[in-house]
Amino acid sequence: MPRVPVRPSTGLLVFLGFVPVAIALHYLAPDRHIAIFFASILAILPLAALIGHATEALASRLGGGIGGLLNATFGNAAELIIGILALREGLSDLVKASLTGSIIGNVLLVFGASALVGGLRYPVQRFNRTAAGLGTTMLLLSTIGLVVPAVFHWLSRNTPNPPELKLDTEIAVVLFVTYCLSLIFTLRTHRGLYGPQGEDQHKKQDRGSSRPAILMLLGATVGVAIVSELLVSTVTKAAHDLGMSQLFIGVVVVALVGNAAEHYSAVVLAANDQMDAAISIAVGSSTQIALFVAPLLVFISHVVGPQPMDLLFTVFELVAIGLALLSIAFISHDGETHWMEGVQLLAVYVIIALGFYYLPAK
Repeated sequence: MPRVPVRPSTGLLVFLGFVPVAIALHYLAPDRHIAIFFASILAILPLAALIGHATEALASRLGGGIGGLLNATFGNAAELIIGILALREGLSDLVKASLTGSIIGNVLLVFGASALVGGLRYPVQRFNRTAAGLGTTMLLLSTIGLVVPAVFHWLSRNTPNPPELKLDTEIAVVLFVTYCLSLIFTLRTHRGLYGPQGEDQHKKQDRGSSRPAILMLLGATVGVAIVSELLVSTVTKAAHDLGMSQLFIGVVVVALVGNAAEHYSAVVLAANDQMDAAISIAVGSSTQIALFVAPLLVFISHVVGPQPMDLLFTVFELVAIGLALLSIAFISHDGETHWMEGVQLLAVYVIIALGFYYLPAK
């Protein structure tokens, strides 16, 4: 889904200094797991912001179709890289937890913060009800693909050799194809619902050199890959030392880091009374996680992981996703929002996060 370009703040880019810090700690103090873990988190934040900015800059020059493809490919690059490296280490539960955290974080934390910040400047902010409704419906359909494997597992737990992984892979194919068709819907056949008809033409007339954005994108992606490997290598020991479960680390910490650039962009857009763009980021990103990132990680797990990743999310994860979906559906149905609705969404997110924090580790 095309998004409005937002330049990363200078303050966020200052955190680039944590990239060499994380690398230095890894080699000079390999036993300082907590320090490496937090330095890696702080290093990924500006790198993710640079990826988001470079992607938007390229999309503004290459037009809606290619721009949408770039957003689909690189919009969740940090999360994909972290997920792939975690799968290589056999941390599939951490990967699934980060997927859950991204979905609930985008619709509750991101849109909640956007509605709160925007509502403090504007009493009522309005957005396209039709586009928001289509987004929440697509999110509902995508979460069905995450619920069915869990229900199947419960119903067939006494059946010898149930075809769980085969089912998960086939569902992943359906989700991935659905996402590709949704790109055609939003970027070609019904793009008028998601932006001005003349937007692509304006972009084509405003094209400039794409080389700086390409170099930024490649450099930031390589940086994320390097720092993510440090993060993944320390996450198990750091979680133990901090007294946190891997489930909480994945749902809250890793998910927040992987989507930092989008979180920042949505809040800034809402502060500028561009609530259509803010809700498209919140709902669209959650849909992208469920329909694009999750299936892609399932496919990749067959190649890089010690064993393929399934789609068997825990009961609490599925409940959290359902509550997040229900909350955003109620908030967005009337096409307008205010700061109190932002507070309500943030409250739901904090309650769910506390539940994950106190949930006993498996």
